[in-house]
Amino acid sequence: MWVSPEQHKIVGRVLAAARKKHGVTQVEMADRLGKPQSFVSAYEAGQRRVDVLELMRIADAIGEDPSVLFGEIRNSQAG
Repeated sequence: MWVSPEQHKIVGRVLAAARKKHGVTQVEMADRLGKPQSFVSAYEAGQRRVDVLELMRIADAIGEDPSVLFGEIRNSQAG
């Protein structure tokens, strides 16, 4: 498998931690993205893939630099 389910879970954990760090709930994040709360829950649980453009929109929605999130994802996968 090219990308394992565990890697999707790592991405979800990083995005959930960043959202929480910025004091944003899943409902607020969903509103900012124009999506249902279940969308946020699914990617944070690693049940849904997040592409690069989505990751950039998620970062913008919480006021985070996307390169910081990419770095955290990379570091989490290396460890």
